[in-house]
Amino acid sequence: MNQEKITELEQTICHDYGNIAGMVVQKNGKTVYEGYFNGYTAERALHVFSVTKSVVNTLIGIAMDKGYIKSVDQKVLEFFQDYTVKRGEKTIQRVTLRDILTMTAPYKYKSAPYTKYFSSESWVKAALDLLGGKGEIGQFRYAPLIGPDILTGILTNATDCSVLDFASENLFAPLSIHVDHNVVFHSKDEQIAIMTKANNISGWVADPQGINTAGWGLFLTPAEMAKIGQLYLNRGAWDGKQLVSAEWIDESTREHSRWDELGLKYGYLWWVIDEQEHSYAALGDGGNVIYVNPAKNLVVAIASLFVPRPRDRVDFIKEILEPMFENQE
Repeated sequence: MNQEKITELEQTICHDYGNIAGMVVQKNGKTVYEGYFNGYTAERALHVFSVTKSVVNTLIGIAMDKGYIKSVDQKVLEFFQDYTVKRGEKTIQRVTLRDILTMTAPYKYKSAPYTKYFSSESWVKAALDLLGGKGEIGQFRYAPLIGPDILTGILTNATDCSVLDFASENLFAPLSIHVDHNVVFHSKDEQIAIMTKANNISGWVADPQGINTAGWGLFLTPAEMAKIGQLYLNRGAWDGKQLVSAEWIDESTREHSRWDELGLKYGYLWWVIDEQEHSYAALGDGGNVIYVNPAKNLVVAIASLFVPRPRDRVDFIKEILEPMFENQE
C-alpha cells in the first residue's frame, strides 16, 4: 500500500474517528493494514462491548456441534430446571433459544433496571426474572445488557463447564486468543470504570456466580477481533480444523429479524449489513466492530475507546476502507 495513502488514512482516523485505539484490515487472509492510536499497542486488549454477543454466538454454535444443545428451538427454561416460574406467567415458558439469539424475546422492563440487575447475586436469574411479560414473542427488541446473560447461563448449564473454560478450550486456544481470567467488580464505580474507562484491564467480566457476561464485558486486542472475523470468513475453519460448523456460520449471519425503526437487519447476534454481498458485523458501543465481507474477502477489526456517540464505523469501512484495499493481494 502506498505510504502516502496510509498517511492520509491515519490523518482521517485521527481527525474524524479520534477514539479508535487500534485497527486491523485483512484481505485474502493476510494483514494489509495494522495501526494503533491514542497510546495503544498491539498487545493491549480493549473492552469490545456488544462484540461480546457475537463471540457468545460462536460458543453456542460450538456447543450445538458437540451435542450439548440440541436445537435453537429448545425452550429456554429447559436449561434452568431449578428456576421457578411465578404464578400466572406463561410467556416465559414459550421463549426459545432462537428468540434470545434473534433479539425477539419480550422483557418486562421499559427502562432497564441496571442498578438492581448488577447488584443481584445472579445476573442470569435476574435476566430470567425480567423475561416474558405482556410483550409479543417474535417482535424485535434489542437487549443490550439485560437478557443476553441467559445465553451464558445456558452454556454453563448445558456444558457443565464455565463459559471461560469452554471458550478457552474450543475457541480461544485454537485461535491463540488470550483471555485467561474473570473480571469481577465490587462497586458501581468499578463497573462504570470497567465499561467506560477500562485501561490496562484484560479478561472477561463475570457475575458473583462466576458466569461470564454475554452482552458485554469481553476484552480483546484488535488482532484477536480480526481472528474471530477471519474464522467467520473461513466459514468456521481454522488451520485445517472446523472449530464451528459452516452451517452455523451461514445461519447466524443471515437475516432472522429486523429493527424496523432503524432499518437494521439481525441474524443470530450478528448484524446483517448487505445481503447481496453477504456482509455482516459485530458492533459494540464506542465504535467497536468486527466486519466481514465475503464478496471482497475482507475482514476489518476496529477497537475503540468509549465515547457516547461515535461516528459510524460501517460507513467508514464501506466508504473509505473497502475502496482503499479492494485491489490488495
